[in-house]
Formats: sequence, C-alpha cells, structure tokens
Amino acid sequence: MSTDCIFCKIVAGQIPSTKVYEDDEFYAFKDIHPAAPIHILLIPKVHIATLVDCTTEAHQAMLGRMMTLAPKIAADNGAPALPEGGHRVVMNVGPAGGQEVYHVHLHILAGARPWRGFAAGE
Repeated sequence: MSTDCIFCKIVAGQIPSTKVYEDDEFYAFKDIHPAAPIHILLIPKVHIATLVDCTTEAHQAMLGRMMTLAPKIAADNGAPALPEGGHRVVMNVGPAGGQEVYHVHLHILAGARPWRGFAAGE
C-alpha cells in the first residue's frame, strides 16, 4: 500500500466508495465522475503505479485476470449483453495517456456509446 495513493486508501476503507466487486486480489467500485451510464474502476489491491511498472510473470497473470474479470463485472452491473450490447475497457498510462491516479486501474464503461460524449446526468 502506498500511503499517499487514493486507490490504496479506498481499498483500505479509509476513503468511501461504492463497491461493486471484491476478492483477495482486486477491488472494483463506481467512478465518482462517470463518463458513461456504467463506469466502474477495477484495481489490484497491491499498489503498482502504471502499466509500465508491470514487468514480471506475476504482473502478467494479474493483468490477464483483470481482463477476464472486466466482462463479468460489466455484466453484473447492467452492461447490455452481446451480440448487440457490450462494454469498453480502457487503461490510461502516464500523463500523455490521461492517467490521473497512479495506481494501475481499468475503466469499465457501458451504456449508450459512452465514448461519444456522454455527460453524467444525461
């Protein structure tokens, strides 16, 4: 745990969140500034700053598990099913990649084409 990381503090229960999934390795919660009708953040409980810092076989397994959890979490939270539905999974990396919190995380987005300009509350 990083003592100054907001996501580490959320995992530790020091900052409230709306949890949608948790196991021994991961925690998922609703984004407080949603960019889509469904916007969930999936984070590993262990602190890793960026995708660039994932260099080991253990990281490879963790990232693979994150990708396989994303569809389940999306479906469990109302994402429309395939073939007509679906969801988007995004990981921002570094400042030029739009990363704002330096703790590896996936954005799970679903709803009416959220990447086309959804504004919360619409």
